[in-house]
Amino acid sequence: MPIKFPFSRRRVGPTDAWTKCPSCDQQVFNRQLERNLRVCPNCGHHFRMSIGERIDLLLDEDSFVERDSTLESVDPLGFTDKKAYPNRLEAAQVKTGLREAAVWGIGTIEGRRVAIGLFDFRFMGGSMGSVVGEKVARCLEAALAERIPAIMVSASGGARMQEGTLSLLQLAKTTAPLVRLDEAGVPFISILTDPTTGGVLASFASLGDVIVAEPKALIGFAGARVASGTVGEELPEGFQTAEFLLEHGFVDLVTPRAELRATISRVLRLLPVAPVEGEEGVGEGRGWGPIGVLSGLAERVGGAVSETIGINVEPGANAGNGAGAEPVPGRMRSRTRAASREEDQ
Repeated sequence: MPIKFPFSRRRVGPTDAWTKCPSCDQQVFNRQLERNLRVCPNCGHHFRMSIGERIDLLLDEDSFVERDSTLESVDPLGFTDKKAYPNRLEAAQVKTGLREAAVWGIGTIEGRRVAIGLFDFRFMGGSMGSVVGEKVARCLEAALAERIPAIMVSASGGARMQEGTLSLLQLAKTTAPLVRLDEAGVPFISILTDPTTGGVLASFASLGDVIVAEPKALIGFAGARVASGTVGEELPEGFQTAEFLLEHGFVDLVTPRAELRATISRVLRLLPVAPVEGEEGVGEGRGWGPIGVLSGLAERVGGAVSETIGINVEPGANAGNGAGAEPVPGRMRSRTRAASREEDQ
């Protein structure tokens, strides 16, 4: 008969205290992972984040106010695969505590108001159905109505197959407001996280005025094998990573998570909302656009940049890219290269 000891000499720790990094296979203490913004301290692998963690990372404390929080998906097609669609929705809601795969609202980043939408990949792979598409569209329309920058943080597998053609219609619904934002001079910043694929990438996520990605994020329309078979040739290794897309011009910045908030804040300063025509104090201020942005940048950072790119900088009441910019005292007018050559002669 086996002897039963009143206690075990082996101490068994909780099974959820550690997480194995998929990149370096190291075991990372969960508390350490949370303190490090869910980035592996050994290899820098960026784990996926929940919507709540993203809000804490990007926005000022207690500044986020959610809108349209009661919107929920229905089952217009009566779709059933291995599970009925309503059952899948209910399971995802219990798992994540969310009503849908996306949340949007108004918050601030270093005091600047923004309309921001965020995806959570844990909710049915962050797939975009009718409600998610509606939330994205309302976020962009609110940015236009209130004339504040729009930010979208994507983490999605694409369109939601359980809603069929209705999910594909969301590509047009989410893209249409971006045309009006562009015409009104309201900037849109797209943040691509791991993964951003399918219909989300094929619509609003790839149309940002500035596209920022996290390191090693998977970004692509279809899987690597499908894409290779479609074009009929072997594609380069890592062609769907953020770094590869940065090298080939699809992404503007690849920014580590610890620097993401500061980077977005800097972009917001460089891309202010264009003043409304006829607004008091506008005068002949520059509208939003590439030339206005470059000129505004030159005026902000001073004569060193202006001499490099050959722009005359004159402080005045309308200095800066937009209305209400304060003149900077003591700034010298930069000389053009032609003038410099004349003096040298």
